Amino acid sequence: MSREPCELARCLAREAEAVCRHYLSNGKRAGRYWVVGDVHNSPGRSLFVRLQDSPKGRAGKWTDAATGEHGDLLDIIRESLSLRDFREATEEARRFLKLPRPEPQLTPKPVPSSTSSGSQEAARRLFAISGPIEGTAAERYLQRRGIEHIHHGGSLRFHPRCYYRPDDHLPTEIWPAMIACVTDLQGRITGAHRTWLDPDGFDRVRLGKAPIDTPRRAMGELLGNAVRFGLVDDVLAAGEGIETMLSLRYVLPTLPMAAALSANHLSSILLPSGLRRLYIARDDDAAGHAVQAALTQRAKEAGIEAITLSPRLGDFNEDLHVFGLEALQAVLHLQLVPEDVVRFLHCSNVPAR
Repeated sequence: MSREPCELARCLAREAEAVCRHYLSNGKRAGRYWVVGDVHNSPGRSLFVRLQDSPKGRAGKWTDAATGEHGDLLDIIRESLSLRDFREATEEARRFLKLPRPEPQLTPKPVPSSTSSGSQEAARRLFAISGPIEGTAAERYLQRRGIEHIHHGGSLRFHPRCYYRPDDHLPTEIWPAMIACVTDLQGRITGAHRTWLDPDGFDRVRLGKAPIDTPRRAMGELLGNAVRFGLVDDVLAAGEGIETMLSLRYVLPTLPMAAALSANHLSSILLPSGLRRLYIARDDDAAGHAVQAALTQRAKEAGIEAITLSPRLGDFNEDLHVFGLEALQAVLHLQLVPEDVVRFLHCSNVPAR
């Protein structure tokens, strides 16, 4: 980054909370962070913006825990306003900061950005060197969230010493992690999702995740792809979170499912050819409603029947954790198409809690 944008980023960082209140108005302050759904100002709690300098990093730096993306406040301005290029972002930043406009300068030709092939290969390596989750902290983490029988179909693994880098200014840490492979429609691994875990026990606030700023990060090519549970034939259930979809798989162990990892990625998920019916497992928030509408329209245009599955609380994992297995079975019995109740809802085969 050249000197002028760097200076703009530093000026914005000194006004980090004001920048967030203006450009990420759907979020709120939580301690030393501004918390919101994503860089497009969607409601939610996936993106964290640091509001003050600390030993863990500088003010103005942000990370999206759902996607692993990170950046500074100039990126927030560009993405939240859907600006066309970086020049427009710097102009908007100067307007916000009420700074004078710079003198016109000749702009060198841009250097082509690198592809995601490196991060895809790193994701494949990470998944390959990880082991089964049975008997590990990953299995215990999911069971503590109410998912006692984990029908993941080989999409989850466990790494006992997975690297975690808080930011560019702090040393790398090591934590155990649940590793999920992200695949395309042909089953090729395009990315990986990491959930770093607390090795010392169950924290009721963090629900077993490691005590770090961003215990969830993804790497690789995510757009259109997903963490997949089971092979798709003609029916698929798709939602945002891994735990959400595994909660549904606990009740519907033979129904193929896909976790897109975030609301934005769910709205863009690629739909398999031959798909006849799509169940959309929405989260009960503004982003979940918007995604449900967008994905329903996409399915309709593709000639696919779309049916929304709605939780009683925030998501289906919360439903399972609070109300239990039998209550979740009863809710899904009412929302599934009758033929899919017979085909997938094998209540007698699901162990009682």
